[in-house]
Amino acid sequence: MSTIKEIAEMAGVSRSTVSRVLNDSGYVSEDARKRVEKVIKETDYMPSVQAKSLRTKKTKVIGVIVPTIRTETSSRLVAGMDHVLAASGYQILLANTNQNREKELEFLQLLKVRQVDGIILAATNTNQALVDKLKALDVPLVVIGQEIDGVSNVLYDDYHAAKDLTQLLIEKEHKRIGFIGVDEKDRAVGYLRKQAFIDTMNQNTINIEKNWIQEAVFDIQSGYRAMERIVHDSNERPTAIFAVTDRLAIGAMQYLKQHNYQVPTDMAIASIGASEVSEHMTPPLTTVDYQNELAGEEAAKLLMHELINQESVSKKVMLGYRLLIRDSV
Repeated sequence: MSTIKEIAEMAGVSRSTVSRVLNDSGYVSEDARKRVEKVIKETDYMPSVQAKSLRTKKTKVIGVIVPTIRTETSSRLVAGMDHVLAASGYQILLANTNQNREKELEFLQLLKVRQVDGIILAATNTNQALVDKLKALDVPLVVIGQEIDGVSNVLYDDYHAAKDLTQLLIEKEHKRIGFIGVDEKDRAVGYLRKQAFIDTMNQNTINIEKNWIQEAVFDIQSGYRAMERIVHDSNERPTAIFAVTDRLAIGAMQYLKQHNYQVPTDMAIASIGASEVSEHMTPPLTTVDYQNELAGEEAAKLLMHELINQESVSKKVMLGYRLLIRDSV
């Protein structure tokens, strides 16, 4: 591979001129610029990323931490981020925690050591260890999905989305409504969505049956098992189920189908996520669309604002949502 010295000799210019062309800095005559660019093209010269980062103190890499790479939510988030970041010449270094909170902390430290220019974290919780780590990072940072003071956040309106979904089931004349949730340590998905369900049921003076409230984890099989417990542990089954994610709802629908229950005739199902497969279920699943690609774009824009303006003022962006009413209710 050619060196800057060799490029300079072939173009008949100084090494500093080549450097100015490569970094687009300082004055270079149009004739000299064309000669240098011609040699660079002919030799397929690629400047050293390490050397450039030492000069500019920038790696042009953004660390992105997601809870899983196996869901549409994560892929849409990353696609939105990449749309914004790539336009400014940044690359993404992706880290997958597999819902492991310890991994989340480890990756934050690892990305700092790798000297990424910034970090976007799709957080799964708001525990004190995470909050302390974020505040000690001294790296431009944006958190998606969980509200954490002192850093920029892109948030989903989990509480009101869950209220609207619960209210929809009530308006469909359901009085016996079950709930499949997740660990409340996940404040957004676990706590806020459950609290919205409880509040809406209470506001409508509808009894909440303890056995119809089940906790699961973020996968289809867990939704299946939660639905199984609801049916087996109750003398009277609910007529509707609110599952906090599409994957849990799909698992619940699989159980009902395998045990000869009809959706929505025997039991209505609704959830949050708007995954692609939700539209192709039989029947199509009623769900809430959070527009995750837009969330990724907004997170990247917040981060770019910090990088460009070299300021660390925490900002919060609350995104809207769409209720997609389909045949499952």
